[in-house]
Amino acid sequence: MIRSETQHFDTASASHAGMRGKQNEDRYLVSHFWIDLKKRKPSVLAVLCDGIGGHRAGEVAAEIGARTVTQCVLEGDPQRPIHTLESAIHRANQAVYHASTSDRGRLGMGTTCACAWVIDGRLYTVNLGDSRVYLLRDSHIIQLTTDHTWIQEALDAGLLSDPSQNGHPNAHVIRRYLGSENPPEPDFRLWYFEGESDAEALANQGLRLTPGDILLLCSDGLTDLLSDEEIQEVIQRLPLEQAPDRLISLANTRGGHDNTTVVLLRAPEEGRKRILKTKTQRYAVGCLAILAVISALVAGAVFGIRRGLGTRTGTPSIQPSVTLTLGVDGQPSPDARTPSPFPSLSATAGDGNATLPPPATRTPWPTHTVQP
Repeated sequence: MIRSETQHFDTASASHAGMRGKQNEDRYLVSHFWIDLKKRKPSVLAVLCDGIGGHRAGEVAAEIGARTVTQCVLEGDPQRPIHTLESAIHRANQAVYHASTSDRGRLGMGTTCACAWVIDGRLYTVNLGDSRVYLLRDSHIIQLTTDHTWIQEALDAGLLSDPSQNGHPNAHVIRRYLGSENPPEPDFRLWYFEGESDAEALANQGLRLTPGDILLLCSDGLTDLLSDEEIQEVIQRLPLEQAPDRLISLANTRGGHDNTTVVLLRAPEEGRKRILKTKTQRYAVGCLAILAVISALVAGAVFGIRRGLGTRTGTPSIQPSVTLTLGVDGQPSPDARTPSPFPSLSATAGDGNATLPPPATRTPWPTHTVQP
């Protein structure tokens, strides 16, 4: 895979330490790259890590986690995305754990991890802890990942019925994280429909994104203080680049008790590309048709001139002039809504006494509006 200087997705992000004077232990990376340069398959990877351990260097764990996962994915096999992500999680876990045992000041450090990897329009996710991945599609917001916390496990087991238990003493006890002595189990369940089984959620990996879909990665500093509906309202109301700061500002006005990080990725409007391609094809067909008509007119003109000249000496010189605007790929330029002016045609007899009259005025080739 090759890193790309072009952003395949519109991207916006922001991170804040919060209002409690804590050090910011959140880290995130967004990478754009090409899977196949010849086939032009784009890909984007977003990784968000929220360090745990406080004074035990949670920010170091988050930095190691985000960078190791990213590097492993870039070196991995895009044809086997789940295997690649699983290997990346295991290597990142080992890296964080070894770093924690090599320095007493870092003993016990760890980090959550949430990843979204889009390969040629298909989404793959993996997560550990309570950092989340959401999908905003049309008028819906969907939490694609599940939290690995004591609270969530109690809810799943039926021991608790109220999901808003932020005041519970075990509310932020993390059950899966990078940095544990035993390799954690990466969670590949991608929840899309209500009432899905674990197997059905796993089968959702490779979910096809649609133009305009927005992916949100965030740490629990956001979701502890804002509801899903409030998050959706802000993202849909504001320009993408303004939404992360606004979400963090809202969280801070409500106490900002934790670090807060927001990463937004918006799927490109692929429909526009298809429209341009279709228009290019239509212009090409139109130009070929025009050339065919001109060829027929030239042949008729030559025949008429020869008959009109009779025994005159010399041979008529007919030199049609054709101008076509081509794009970089050799196709007619899609930028022109109307093709360039029709080719001019002139014919002059060898002795200069016979001149072919100019062709009749033709109506320009019609333009077409294609709905996506």
